[in-house]
Amino acid sequence: MKITIVLISLLAISLSFLYFSTGYKSAFEADQQCHYDMRLKSVEFDGLGCDHDLETNQWLLYKNGINGQPSEVLERYRY
Repeated sequence: MKITIVLISLLAISLSFLYFSTGYKSAFEADQQCHYDMRLKSVEFDGLGCDHDLETNQWLLYKNGINGQPSEVLERYRY
């Protein structure tokens, strides 16, 4: 029983570290990466945009919907 608790705790700590170490360090870095990727992908897609989501602390690279369809999020840049 104790071994199971220790293993679950280690797994939770490892996943938390991985989650928090993979994001950008600031909103500025996430913004710059979003706009850079937008310029690169504008060759493939029309109607791309970047938007800042304050609730989730992310920049979103999205493609505008056609004929009233909702926009499609292509990439998320978490900071």
